[in-house]
Amino acid sequence: MTVHTQPVAEAPDPRSFGLPVVEDGSIPAELRSLVSRVHDLIDVVANTGADRETLAEAAAVVEDLTGRLDVDRRQIGTMVERTMSDGTTEYGTITNIVSGDTSPVAPPLFLERVPGGLRGEVTLNTIYQGPPGLAHGGWVAALLDQAVGSASAVETSPGLTAKLEVNYRRPTPLFTPLEVIGRVDRTEGRKVFVSGEIRAHGEVTAEATALMIRVQIPE
Repeated sequence: MTVHTQPVAEAPDPRSFGLPVVEDGSIPAELRSLVSRVHDLIDVVANTGADRETLAEAAAVVEDLTGRLDVDRRQIGTMVERTMSDGTTEYGTITNIVSGDTSPVAPPLFLERVPGGLRGEVTLNTIYQGPPGLAHGGWVAALLDQAVGSASAVETSPGLTAKLEVNYRRPTPLFTPLEVIGRVDRTEGRKVFVSGEIRAHGEVTAEATALMIRVQIPE
């Protein structure tokens, strides 16, 4: 149960901090398709056994495409505005490595508001591998940090992680739908105490508790 020890102010608009904001619906479908294709490419490159000639040709193609795309770059800190299924507005960094709309490295993790917090599902491939067939512990922590941080932002207001403790209960498998949950437990002033877990086949593979510090709204 979420316990607030003081009234929570309305979440600030990132524009108040001088950050550019784009609506998720304004991101071109072609860009989303490109992000998805590059995500697949990262996995293929990491696992390919192609011959040297093919590798050289592919490297040249990628170099050419990189040059063609490296124009009119977004401002660092660009945020994307999303509307959750319940109508709640959420903001996130557009290149967030865990859930960024334009980050090919992102799994990606899409969180939705549910009673008691946020919930999402994600399936990890070998991009996120640590031990054979299992997710790297750092990525497990990253998923949990994103979930609890997003819960804090949606339920209170945006903040930064001050402390994150992860308990790895059992190995987190690849190629398996993972349920990721984050919730706010209580608040004390600018401090937001949060928790979350990852489940595979209904069993908890990792759980976390964290302390988030809400950012101050500029006058």
